Amino acid sequence: MKSQYSNRSASGSSQPPTRLTMVGGGSWATALIKILSENNVHVKWWLRKESDADHIKKFGHNPSYLSDVQINTRKVKVCTKIREAFRDSEYVILAVPAAFVSDALTGVKPEHFTGKCVVSAIKGMIPGANQLVTDWVSNQYNVPANQMSVIAGPCHAEEVALEKQSYLTIASQDPGCAEEVAMLLRCRFVQTTPVDDIYGIEYAAVMKNIIALACGITRGLGYGDNFQAVLVSNAMQEIRQFVDAIYPKHRDLSGSAYLGDLLVTAYSPFSRNRTFGTLIGRGYTIQSAQAEMNMIAEGYYAVKSIYEVNQRFKVNMPIVEAVYNILYERAVPTGEMNQLKGLLK
Repeated sequence: MKSQYSNRSASGSSQPPTRLTMVGGGSWATALIKILSENNVHVKWWLRKESDADHIKKFGHNPSYLSDVQINTRKVKVCTKIREAFRDSEYVILAVPAAFVSDALTGVKPEHFTGKCVVSAIKGMIPGANQLVTDWVSNQYNVPANQMSVIAGPCHAEEVALEKQSYLTIASQDPGCAEEVAMLLRCRFVQTTPVDDIYGIEYAAVMKNIIALACGITRGLGYGDNFQAVLVSNAMQEIRQFVDAIYPKHRDLSGSAYLGDLLVTAYSPFSRNRTFGTLIGRGYTIQSAQAEMNMIAEGYYAVKSIYEVNQRFKVNMPIVEAVYNILYERAVPTGEMNQLKGLLK
């Protein structure tokens, strides 16, 4: 079936600009704005905080995140009214923490999504509902599954800000939709690849944040590189078994959207989930760690969702269980990791 998006173009001066809505004002949303500004795209950028919106309009910088990134205000129009941001757009990118998607979309109705390709740049699950963001949006706003896509890494916002060579994978059930979104995000320092394994990539992206938490906890406790290498390799097996149990499909998990994204999140100092875990391992409470970071670690919410979903599938996931026990059952990190290290191979 030919994609309804096949005639759209992200670049080329002879083509009219692609019209896109960005929802979210954090570091990842800011990095995506920078990427999109490299191409023939006009963005309506929705931010919750009026003070941030006013600052960007006046100075061309996000005062709260990646403040060194220059915002091209000729291509990017900032607004704080969500319906205004949705008006006349062809694409909507959601780039807010999963726990706050519902609040961000307050006032938006199914008709506002009609005819739009919806892109999730969120690597988390909807708390309570325990749903992937794409499934939740499809159910809440009647968006057809073939109009949904997701953005996967490995790609840290901080490196995008520095224009370091980066790679993105765009997944959708509609190959045309995936290719069009890939075109929008392809630029001189970002290479993109379209694929069709939307559920495998979305679940892998959720789980790698949990693994990064585990890596951070072990770092905070004083474990070294040898243990972390074993932890990550065992984690890859947990991810494979869980994803295959939920959505069986032939997939190569050694690809950059799976293993690559896991590695950069587990090892990079830019990883907020690793940082959060490190603070927990050092003895911080959850509340004090969150206050210290001033950013959302998606893995904190995701581990509860994955743990609860797995009550149905019964996949053996000792790393996920250890992180869940530490964060939600108030287990002592030292004891949990002592028990875990005897289960790893």
